Amino acid sequence: MVVTKKGQTTIPVKFRRKFKIEEGTRLEVVETPEGILFKPKKSIWDLIGSGAPYATVEEMKKELDKLREEDV
Repeated sequence: MVVTKKGQTTIPVKFRRKFKIEEGTRLEVVETPEGILFKPKKSIWDLIGSGAPYATVEEMKKELDKLREEDV
C-alpha cells in the first residue's frame, strides 16, 4: 500500500469485501503495540435488537424518550 501526501491510502478489495467496507463506511483507528488497526465502526443499524434481552420495545421507547427530554 502507498500513502498519499494527504495521508490517504486504498484498502485492497479482498479486505473491503471480507470486512464489508464500502463507500461511506466509518473506520475506527486504534493504536496497538504492533502498529495501527483499522476497524469498521458499528452503526445504529448494527445495534438493532441488541437490547432485546434487557427490555421490551415499550420499555426501550420510554427510556429513549427520557434521554431525549434530558438532552433538551
